[in-house]
Parts: sequence; structure tokens; C-alpha cells
Amino acid sequence: MSDFIKHECGIAMIRLRKPLQYYREKYGTSFYGLNKLYLLMEKQHNRGQDGVGVANVKLDTAPGTRYISRIRSISSNPIKDVFEKINRPFGDIDKDFLKDPQWLKTNLPFSGEVFLGHLRYGTYGKNSIESCHPFLRQNNWKTRNLVLAGNFNLTNVDELFQILIDIGQHPKEKSDTITVMEKIGHFLDMENQSLFDQFKSQGNSRKEISDLIANNLDVGEILRNSALDWDGGYVMAGLMGHGDSFVLRDPSGIRPAFYYADEEIVAITSERPALQTAFQLGLEDVQEVPPGNALIIKKSGEFTLEEIRKPLETRQCSFERIYFSRGSDADIYKERKKLGKLVCPAIFRAIEFDIKNTVFSFIPNTAEVAFYGMVQGVEDYLNEVKTNKIKSKMLDDEELAEMISRRPRVEKIAIKDAKLRTFITEDTERDDLVEHVYDITYGTVRNNIDNLVVIDDSIVRGTTLKKSILRMLGRLSPKSIIIVSSAPQIRYPDCYGIDMAKLGDFVAFRAAIALLKERGKESIIDDVYQKCLSQIELPKDEVVNYVKEIYEPFNPEEISNKIAQLLTPEDLNCEVQIIYQGIEGLHEACPKHIGDWYFTGDYPTPGGNKVVNKAFINYVQGNNERAY
Repeated sequence: MSDFIKHECGIAMIRLRKPLQYYREKYGTSFYGLNKLYLLMEKQHNRGQDGVGVANVKLDTAPGTRYISRIRSISSNPIKDVFEKINRPFGDIDKDFLKDPQWLKTNLPFSGEVFLGHLRYGTYGKNSIESCHPFLRQNNWKTRNLVLAGNFNLTNVDELFQILIDIGQHPKEKSDTITVMEKIGHFLDMENQSLFDQFKSQGNSRKEISDLIANNLDVGEILRNSALDWDGGYVMAGLMGHGDSFVLRDPSGIRPAFYYADEEIVAITSERPALQTAFQLGLEDVQEVPPGNALIIKKSGEFTLEEIRKPLETRQCSFERIYFSRGSDADIYKERKKLGKLVCPAIFRAIEFDIKNTVFSFIPNTAEVAFYGMVQGVEDYLNEVKTNKIKSKMLDDEELAEMISRRPRVEKIAIKDAKLRTFITEDTERDDLVEHVYDITYGTVRNNIDNLVVIDDSIVRGTTLKKSILRMLGRLSPKSIIIVSSAPQIRYPDCYGIDMAKLGDFVAFRAAIALLKERGKESIIDDVYQKCLSQIELPKDEVVNYVKEIYEPFNPEEISNKIAQLLTPEDLNCEVQIIYQGIEGLHEACPKHIGDWYFTGDYPTPGGNKVVNKAFINYVQGNNERAY
């Protein structure tokens, strides 16, 4: 994605199921859990570079002993910073103590059995330590302590905030993270009190009751009560002070969660390859947390999957497959190749089937896998042409040799340079520097002869294309430039964790608005605005996405052509075409991940329709603010 979009946080959780000495004896280290957590987080560093946090819970500690540790960082390299700080105390002690995990557990932080790591991409708000997960809700009773981290965004924060007020709380902040934390915390307190009353009536002492609560806490019931009103995409991960832990996934399966368990550990991550790499696993060893379910790990180390919310139609985020998740996943790799291959027919039409005079490339590096698929599609087409020509027997030896040798012309056109920093305040001069974020490979394109086809993961705002990439490619003097998006046109805001909240940011939306104005159909804009206004007070379940009507007068090609006009720099001396993946192609390439609301406007939860209508109201009114 040439336009930088913040997105999709990541989680990593590890629960050691054996005594700490077991790992020391088998693996030769007292830091088995900590080392594995580091590896799981590094293998998911793509999921968050704004901040990192790690928490650890120790089991069965003596009173007066610290049993929860947490550290967070927003440094330029937060994973490195966090683990350097965690490991620093271990470097200051006698080496003999490093061989004694029980001594470490008694005396030093981050030496317990339950670990939770979080990688943060902030979709909005300040990037401060206070914004970093895990969050901590403290209490003097172990079973009332809660550590929470997640990959989520809820659409109905106002509603949830009011619920907290109605049950008598006074939240310190109006954000989805705080409301989720306090909602779970409220029902955690209620479960504690209910068990306390039950065991007290049976004649148990207060000290005995504390242990009984720890063994009998119903985490599933706490989560069922807490998640009842949540609308959004989420994977919530939590630790309780006595040792219970959980990972809860939304009922539509919007956000991903995978786990692996054996007799030694239970581990959970946002991406499957992280588990495969850390524990040397095959595809069949890693399981997916089912939508609407929680993986609950008790203090004893036993774990279960429990249904918390009734699963809805599975609408797993297709952007995970196109861009956000790392391409090292076996299925994602195949899907991205297929996305590239499926755009080939449109490319052939754009270049008038002139493969001989066309150069194929990609920008940015994350589009490389889709590029391989595109090249494979071109090769398949050429093989078909060769076969037909040979069958016709109309070729002499020279023509036959030339035909057999034909292959796609593939070049590394663009190289991303080190990030340029500018202290210049004038926009025109800053834009000139932005143009040089990428460097080009000269001599790869023949002046005014060759078409240049460049594939990208997706085109969101188009800002980088207009201000940088197209100008840079123009220096090669191609006959035409065809920019290909392996994703469909992004037309609607995301409200489930991706930083795509404002309609006016989307070049597809701007193109549709421009077409309406050009063709004398501006009344549609006002009609949609009035329909959106009329729904403001409606319950979210009754809201309809009327913004779809903005696009209805046009086919995708008309909007793509208008996008090309909007993004072509005035001084560019060649034709520019922009090609997008079709919705059908997306679903063919990613059949199990049909969450496509940013392309189609078909939101998986009622809150999505409310958000898109509010986003349109903001656009018409000129309010440059988020819709949720």
C-alpha cells in the first residue's frame, strides 16, 4: 500500500503449563516463556510500531510478593526497548541465580508463567504511553486484578460509556479500550462478590474463600455478560491476577486469532506463521479461535473453548489477506498471487494486448507477491498464444524461435530510499522531496515505446501516487503508465480497527462526487445527506447505508477513469490508467475471507451503517473528524 495506513494491532500470549524448573531442565534456560514471547512479537512487528507492551502474571506467589509486572514503550524500536528493559535486571545478578527459575520468580519481575504482549498501531488519538496496551485494573484481591490488551475497535462507544454510567461507574476516559476494561472489570467484581457470598455462607474463612474464588471463577460467564452490547471487530486478551486468562474473538470473526496447545504451553497470536516459526509447527498444528468464542485458560493450566456470543455470518477481514498480515502464511501467499493473476485480463485490454512493448513491475515491496501472480498470468497468456501459433503451422524457423523466446518483461522499477526528513515548511518544496522517497531504475523502459504496468496492494487516498510515484515513473518516459490495484476500490470507511475513517480521504469517493457534479446529478448528494440526517436518532439496528447511492449511477470503470484523471499530475507527459480488482475477483482469490465492507458498504455489524452515515454527514458539513 503506497499510502501509509495504520491498522490492525497484534497480540501474543503464552501460558506455561509445567513448573518453571521443567523448562530449565528441558530447554536449558529459565527464560523459555519470555524468549518465545519475544519471538512471537518480532514475527508480528508488522502489526504495530507505534508502541509495545508486555505483562506477566506469576502463579501462587506469597503475600507481599509482586505477582503482576508490566512495561510499555513508544520508542522508535519499541519491541527492542521493552525487552532490553525486561532483561536488564537479569544481567545484574549472579549467574547461579539465573539457573534457578524459582529464585527468579520470587525476586525478579517477568519471571512468571503467564505472558501477554501487544503491538499497537493507533488509529487515532495521541501516541502516548497511556495509550499503549496492556491496560491494568488493580485491586488488593488477586482475583479482581485484570490485565487487558486487544486488537479491536468498537463502533458504539457512546452507548457503552452510558451503560457504565447507568450501572454506577465513573469512567476516567471515553474510549473503547477503557469502556471494555471497565465493563469486564464490573462483571469480574460481581462474580467475585457472588462467589464470596456463596463460600462465606458455607462457613469458610476469608483466607479459604480467596483460594476458592480463584479455583471457581467463571470466566466464560464474565465475558458473556461483558460482551453482550459490543458492536465491532475484536480480539480481546486478558489475564487475571490469580492466573486465569482468556482470548475472546468477535462473533463475525472480523479480527484474527490463532492458537497452539500441547502439554507444555498454550500460545495465541494474531497471525498463524508466528506460531509456526516459534514452535516449528505445521499448518495442521495451529487452530483458529472460532468467531464468538473465547479460549479460556484456567489457573490450573486446563483450557477450553467456550461460546460467548452466538456466531454470526463469518466476515473475516479481507484486508488481512490483501495487505495487513505477513505474506509468509501459506494461504495468504497463494491468495495474493491469485489476486495479481486475476487482474490480468483488464491489464491486457489496457495495453491492447501489446505484451512485447510492456514492462511489468510493482510498488511498494508488499505488492511483490501479487506481482508474481500477475507475471504468472501474463506467462499463461503468452503460452496460450504460443500454442495457438504453433498449432497453426504458419511460422518459419526464425519466427518459431522468436515466438518460443517471448516472455514478460519484468523489471525492478522502483527502490524505496531511506526515509527523507524535511524541515521545509512550504508545501511545494516538501512535495518535491516526497517525490524522491522512491528511486527509479533508469534504462529499463524505452522512451515513448513501452507501456509501464505497476501493481500496488491497494489505492486508498492516492496522495502518494499523485505527489510521488506517478511523477517518478514519468521520468522514465513510458508511452503509458498503468497502475494496478490488487484490491477493489475502497469506497467506505472502516470502523473495526483500520485507520480509514473519513469518506473525503478516499479517492474513489472523491471521484464519484466529481462525476455527480459533472453530470448534473448533485441532487443525489443532498438526497443522501437528508436520508443520513433522518437516521441520526434511530437505533443502530434500523440504520441503512444510504451512501451506496452515491456510487449507483456509475460502473466501476467510470470511477476508475475519473480516479486516473484526479491523480495524474498536470505536467505528466503520458497517459495514465488505473485498474482495480473486481469484487468477484476478490472473493474468488480469498473465498474464506468475505469481509468486504470497505469495498461494498455491506457492514457485518449494525454499527457500521451508523458510522458510514455519520461519515457522510461530516463530509457534507465540512467536519474533519472521525465518525466513531
